[in-house]
Amino acid sequence: MRPFFSCLLLFLCLTTAGLAQDDTYGIVMPNNASTRANCQRCLQLFRQKPKEVQFSVEKDENNILWFVITDKRWFEQMFQQSGDGIALDIVNKKRYDCKATPTEAKQIRGLLQKPVYADVLRRGLKPYENSFRVRLGQLPDELQGQTLEYNVLFLNNRHLCMYYTVYNLEAYNWKLLDMGVYLDTITFEKAEKAGQELVSKSYKTLNFRIPFEKNKSEYLAEDIRPVYDSLRLTDFDIKAIEIQAYSSVEGNLERNIELQEQRAASIVRALQSFQEPQIETRVNSAENWVEFLKDIQGTPYASYRDLSKAEVKNRLAGPDGTKLEPILKNHRKALIRLSLEKKSSYKIMTTQSLIREFNAALQNEEVIKAQEIQNLLLGRVRDKLADPNSLKELQIPRQENYADFLNNNAAVRYLVDQAYLIIAYNELEKLQDLDPDNYKIKYNLAALKFVIWKFDLQPVDPAAFLTQIRTLRSYDIEESLIGRMLTNYYIIQSEKYARARDYARKDGAVRQVLSLLKSVALRDEDYLSMAQYLTYYSDMEQATALIEDRVNRIDVDEDLLFYYLNLTIIDDELTQTPEYRSIMLNAFNRNKTRYCRLFNASNDGGVTFQLLEDDYLRDSYCENCENGE
Repeated sequence: MRPFFSCLLLFLCLTTAGLAQDDTYGIVMPNNASTRANCQRCLQLFRQKPKEVQFSVEKDENNILWFVITDKRWFEQMFQQSGDGIALDIVNKKRYDCKATPTEAKQIRGLLQKPVYADVLRRGLKPYENSFRVRLGQLPDELQGQTLEYNVLFLNNRHLCMYYTVYNLEAYNWKLLDMGVYLDTITFEKAEKAGQELVSKSYKTLNFRIPFEKNKSEYLAEDIRPVYDSLRLTDFDIKAIEIQAYSSVEGNLERNIELQEQRAASIVRALQSFQEPQIETRVNSAENWVEFLKDIQGTPYASYRDLSKAEVKNRLAGPDGTKLEPILKNHRKALIRLSLEKKSSYKIMTTQSLIREFNAALQNEEVIKAQEIQNLLLGRVRDKLADPNSLKELQIPRQENYADFLNNNAAVRYLVDQAYLIIAYNELEKLQDLDPDNYKIKYNLAALKFVIWKFDLQPVDPAAFLTQIRTLRSYDIEESLIGRMLTNYYIIQSEKYARARDYARKDGAVRQVLSLLKSVALRDEDYLSMAQYLTYYSDMEQATALIEDRVNRIDVDEDLLFYYLNLTIIDDELTQTPEYRSIMLNAFNRNKTRYCRLFNASNDGGVTFQLLEDDYLRDSYCENCENGE
């Protein structure tokens, strides 16, 4: 699907003041009486516009400007009379140069182009990929090579009725909640990121926090020993460690980051001293602005929330730094996620040796030994250290007693490579005949059928499938997993209805999704998937409401954090609040490049550089991105 930009409606001030140029090509700028009389039809059509109707402005390789729209019928309703038309306001990013004095807010921000009216628009509209487009003109020579955006003026009877700033809100294609597959336990695709177990007996993750003392950078084994002992790692080795290290906000940024990286590295060295296998390591460091701005609420220092970062640091360099130390000391810490792997005498064996040991164990009916070896093999396949086809060499009798072993083989091959979908599905159907009451097999069949239905790989009867999902309640399967499946059922149904342009039933399916989400336990990646799904159907309000409580945490998933900013940063009332400033600082600390990219042109990976019309956002951008530390 081609990407479309969302459109920010700027409600017009009913005045003729504040134009950026004298030549308005006969466009009648808003005034109370005239606008009300001439814009009623236009306003009504926009109120009735289905959310699925989207439009954008594009420039091709020949510098021709095109208006692109998804719905021909709505376009023809909008442009019926000779005075109905479109004009472009071409805005140059130079308007927002941090070194220049901020420009006066105006109705027309850039270079207004000659309008194109209904006769030409209707005749020129042609199919284009999965949409329609019509030519609006040529980019002026003097603007070629500049960083530009294209705002759209909608005209009725030559009156300006709507002025749209086109901004880039990535509307990802709809995505299912990760249902995982059943091995010994439920196993999600994003196992390590989600903190889920691949197989409960072999892998697990732990999260904990280590406070940092002021000016202390070296942590020795004896410092970490209590933490290590508390993890009870007798049976497990640390496979990987992910550290998010935070400094308090006073002092020099570069020194703070250096100190945190030294602290994190010393923790890794201390943990490594307890074991022989090498620990994979990932460290990120940042200043803890999120908790600082939160913790000074209700204190005599609450006004710090209105200061720039540089101003806060200057204040903390004086006596206020000492007075605030009881707060600041809580902000120096490391949030640590350990990925653990069970110790096993079989780990040093090659894959082929493990396969031979497994086959011998089953032949001798040493089931527990066989389970341990198969779990190791499944882990290697998951980590791409072994070929999924190697699992076919496991000699598992096709008997009901061994159905779990067979299920593990079939399910994990699909988990690591969806190219095995149909092969795995057919194998699971055969296993269901072998062991009709095995709930793991039944769950996996339903999970794989969702993908088959989503991509129309085989016919699926929706009513029968819904019954199949609900029947899982009769088995030993958690209700939350069934809730995830029911949510996915209505996600797919909504897409089927949307394809058929049955928007009423599509909206009904979306409402079912929202209702089910209230009772489904979601992880950060699930919240992100659902926000993207709702945005895909242009329901930005519901998408924002779904994730807004998650983004105030310092350890929020980075993708979710930036998606929230992408959804909300156009709301000029919200961006003025101290709470939002904290969220923006967290994003900047997590990924400066990604944060600054929000202010790129909408056709260059940004939301829109016209966000910089907002004085607060312009100050934030100029402090953090152009002139930041």
